[in-house]
Amino acid sequence: MEETLRRYFQCWLDQDDGPLKDIFSNDIVYSECCGPEYRGLAQVLQWFRDWNRTGRVLRWDVKQVLACGRTAVAEWYFACDADGQRSTFDGVTLAEFDGGGKIVSLKEFQSKAEHCCPYGRS
Repeated sequence: MEETLRRYFQCWLDQDDGPLKDIFSNDIVYSECCGPEYRGLAQVLQWFRDWNRTGRVLRWDVKQVLACGRTAVAEWYFACDADGQRSTFDGVTLAEFDGGGKIVSLKEFQSKAEHCCPYGRS
């Protein structure tokens, strides 16, 4: 599961949708951290291609991956340039896998990459 998630993130860095059909099930439900949801592999492929026309993922650094049963959780740092705007944030992916090792559900969550310590560092 960890390798599958890392392959998926690498697709964005390479701007290569070729491996996606081997990563996601045909009935994938993908929820982006910013709100949109894609249902089915055809929608995921369309979104990937559309996004990469005007954007570029600059970094997708995996900090850790935890796996249990058919569920994997990845913590990461993300940086991109989309429509001329640079964006960075920390995030978490929650992925559910089918018996064949393909992702059937993927949910992303984001957090600001810049953290502050309002009570100081102890």
